[in-house]
Amino acid sequence: MDIEILLQILISGLLMGLIFALIAVGLTLIWGVMDILNFAHGEFLMLAMFFSFWMFSLWAIDPLWSLPVTVALLFAIGVGTYYFIIKKVLNAPGLTALLATFGLSILIKNLAQFFWTPDFRQVQGAILGDKTLSISNLNVSLPELIAACGSALITYLVYYLIFRTKTGRAIRAAALDRDTALLMGINIDRVYALTFGLGGACVGVAGALLMNFYYVFPSVGSLFGILAFVTVALGGFGNITGAFYAGILIGVVETAGGVFVSPVFKYTIVFAMYLVIISIRPKGLFGW
Repeated sequence: MDIEILLQILISGLLMGLIFALIAVGLTLIWGVMDILNFAHGEFLMLAMFFSFWMFSLWAIDPLWSLPVTVALLFAIGVGTYYFIIKKVLNAPGLTALLATFGLSILIKNLAQFFWTPDFRQVQGAILGDKTLSISNLNVSLPELIAACGSALITYLVYYLIFRTKTGRAIRAAALDRDTALLMGINIDRVYALTFGLGGACVGVAGALLMNFYYVFPSVGSLFGILAFVTVALGGFGNITGAFYAGILIGVVETAGGVFVSPVFKYTIVFAMYLVIISIRPKGLFGW
């Protein structure tokens, strides 16, 4: 096997894996703090992509420039989801909270299909466009490179917020022991709302960056949502570092599977790898 082909696979897999990691970080953050799996996470990503697409189509605002607006909108959607849905079922028995987010995902997907039709849409004529960087005989997609770098930066900022700031300490305290955090004067409502908002903001960044080279349709969130769940489980539920490395691993395996086997079966290979690893380490690569 030519070394250049292997390097191309590794680079392409790394770039896509970093985007998977950012999507998964938002999901694992919510789980780690609130013990809730947000089944609407993929649909939040789809909304972010559509927001970027429509801002470009209607007002000619490039996805790179509309990124702050998209992030703010998704942050607001995340906070609103907590206050209007999650807060009301947070202490309900059984799987009520999980089923609430599942119902929300179905609602968002069907509303998107109703208002925007099932058509596939893509941004044409963006600043990054189809530009590529050529290094020796290796070709790197500039939109994917920017998206990967942006994803890595945001993932680091989330990590820094959680582990290096006063707000992060409050979030970790709420995750470890809610009752004790309340006694220490931590506003649990605000912590939970911020957590859901951060989860939405992460997919807001990912969605805006994806629109530079990917297409959007009402069901696009389903695939990315499933991959996010696999990434979170593979890295270890609630583990930001684990989600980061698991996302990169999935990106490389997906790319290699598409090259060596078939693009049709690349996700089959990803899920097969996931099942093998989980059977050996049920709590994930970095779970404890």
